[in-house]
Amino acid sequence: MNKKNKLSKIIKWVVAIVLIAFVALDIFAGNYLVTFAISRSTASGIAVAPTPTTSDDTKNTVDRVWKEISELTNNWVDSSAKEVVSISSSDGLNLVGDVFTTDANSHNWVIAIHGYTGKRQHMYSYARYYAEQGYNVLTPDMRSHGDSEGKFIGMGWLDKEDVKLWIDHVLGIDPDAQIILHGVSMGGATVMMTSGEDLPHNVKAIIDDCGYTSVWDEFTDEARYLFNISQFPILYTASAISKIRAGYTFQEASALEQVKNTSIPIFFIHGEEDNFVNTRMVYSLYDACNSQKDLYVVEGAGHGQALYMDPDKYFTKVFGFINSL
Repeated sequence: MNKKNKLSKIIKWVVAIVLIAFVALDIFAGNYLVTFAISRSTASGIAVAPTPTTSDDTKNTVDRVWKEISELTNNWVDSSAKEVVSISSSDGLNLVGDVFTTDANSHNWVIAIHGYTGKRQHMYSYARYYAEQGYNVLTPDMRSHGDSEGKFIGMGWLDKEDVKLWIDHVLGIDPDAQIILHGVSMGGATVMMTSGEDLPHNVKAIIDDCGYTSVWDEFTDEARYLFNISQFPILYTASAISKIRAGYTFQEASALEQVKNTSIPIFFIHGEEDNFVNTRMVYSLYDACNSQKDLYVVEGAGHGQALYMDPDKYFTKVFGFINSL
């Protein structure tokens, strides 16, 4: 009897140790994932991006057009009136942006939002096209990017509050501003997440280029690609740790839920061959959106390549959508 009791105690201790080790490993892995993905000090867009599946012809086209656009953009920046501006976020961060005043008498404005681990200069190429149509432009650095402060990347969810403040900044310059929100990748998710908020009537349209449905969906795909792991239990743990460290869970950071609640027209753009923010997401977003909408899936384009496949067609469609409203 004593031997049985002793063996039972040993088994209980072994089970307890295994469970403690499992929980400790899960917490460690979840914390590592948060640090890897959204900590400013370690996050890297290159590190998390899958190998593109686009063709050599697409790559050559994108490289050639990117060089052409970059030269035109640099010339535009050098000849434009630019002012560096800053605002304070609701949690006390200093956020920095550039204002390009194309026409002081124009009430047309665009706020152009960059992607994950990017910076405001990455949106200058998009800004130039708007400026050529008489738009004044604001290109902000998102929190924890570029010259803006912050320890953790907001993945669009924290950034939506910052975008609302940037909208207020534009209205402080021009109370009659007619504002377009245009975002690429995480910037696309940001403007979609902003769409479901209580926004001033001055916001006229949203342009989403390759944004994701939710942080949960995006990180699920990336965890599977990078680490060959499923959602349970590590992603759930990482999401809970993110709430503690960064202020949001991966599940709540949902563009999909926000576009269900918007009345602002949205133009959805996505590359047909996007394997970073999977193309399937744009169809879910388009179907969920209850406002006026349109969809442009660019044949052959990978992630963030839609503009560079055919820039004239890209902006003909963008301005066609805006002007139809």
